[in-house]
Amino acid sequence: MPREAPYLATAEALRARIAAGEWRLGDRLPSRARLAEEYGVGRNVVQRAVDLLIADGFLEGRAGSGTYVRVPHERLRMVRSRRRERSLAALTERGRAGAWDAHSEVRVPAPEDIAGRLAVAPGDLCVRTHYEFLAGGRPVQLSESWEPLALTDGTPVVLPERGPLAGRGVVERMRSIGVDVDTVVELPRPARATRVQANLLGIAAGDLVLAIERTIYDTGGRPVETADIVIPDARREVVYEFAVDR
Repeated sequence: MPREAPYLATAEALRARIAAGEWRLGDRLPSRARLAEEYGVGRNVVQRAVDLLIADGFLEGRAGSGTYVRVPHERLRMVRSRRRERSLAALTERGRAGAWDAHSEVRVPAPEDIAGRLAVAPGDLCVRTHYEFLAGGRPVQLSESWEPLALTDGTPVVLPERGPLAGRGVVERMRSIGVDVDTVVELPRPARATRVQANLLGIAAGDLVLAIERTIYDTGGRPVETADIVIPDARREVVYEFAVDR
C-alpha cells in the first residue's frame, strides 16, 4: 500500500488538532519552522500542508502576521434577479455592496479574449474599469469591466463612474446615448483566488471564489459591455432569481 504523502499526513495532523480545540478560532499557529521540527519534516512540507488547510477553509494567512484558525464569517446573500414583468432596467442585485472604488482607463487595446466577447478586433480601443466593492467596510467583490470605446467615445458617459450618469449602471448610461440594452448573459464558474485577487479581497490565495463572466447586449445582439466578476465564497453566496412564464 503506497505511503501517504508527507504534506497530506501533516495537514491531517494539524486538522485533528484544530478539531480537538488545541487551537481555537482566531488563534495563531506556531511558526513553520517550529511545526517542521515538531513533525520531523521540511518547511516546504509544512507550507504545502498549511496551504491545503487554507484552501479547505480551516486556516487563513495574514500578511506579515502569520497563519490563524479561520473565524467563520456570515455570508451575505446577493440575489441577482430578472423578472419578466419588468423592464431590463429593473435588473436587481439585492444584498449588493454599500460602497465601491472604481478606476477607469481609456484607450486600452482589447486583449484577444475580451475582443471575442465584445465582437471587436483584438487591439480595438476600449474603456477598462476596475471595481472594488465593499460591504461593512470589507471587500466583497471585484469586477473588471470593458466597453468598446467606439460606442461611447465623445459622449458624456464614456467614463462609467464620472459624468452626469456616474454610477447609474450600463443600462441607463447606454440608453442615454440611444443604445437600448436587451439581454444580460452571465456564466458563473467556481475558481480559486489568485494572489492579486486574494490581496485585494483580504483572503488567502487559493481560497474558493465564484468567477462570473458577464456580457450585456443591445437589442440588435451587439455586445456593449463585458465584465469579469470575482466574489469570495467565504463572504457571499449568490442566488439567481427567475420569474416563471404564465
